[in-house]
Amino acid sequence: FSSAVTAGRAQVHQEPSAETTEGIEISINCSHPNIQPYEYIFWYRQLPGRGPAFITFVQKGIKTLSDPPGRQSVAVDRRSSALWLARPRRGDAAVYYCAV
Repeated sequence: FSSAVTAGRAQVHQEPSAETTEGIEISINCSHPNIQPYEYIFWYRQLPGRGPAFITFVQKGIKTLSDPPGRQSVAVDRRSSALWLARPRRGDAAVYYCAV
């Protein structure tokens, strides 16, 4: 996880780490209190030994991701967002980044 990333006036903060057990839901949180109404939140995942891979982008509200079906969703408001892993598997262990 990244601790702080600055992009223009927007600043993004994430906790340095989060842990769960396989099959136990986890929320990966990101705060971005200074984003503008027209800005989007982007989520990326970096598996060990690979570069970051795009997951999704959301402006506000809740978005359920189709791949893998029913296992990931993103909730966004103007101050924070969360990536939910409903049934994480060992293969989901990665570094997750949010960006504006």
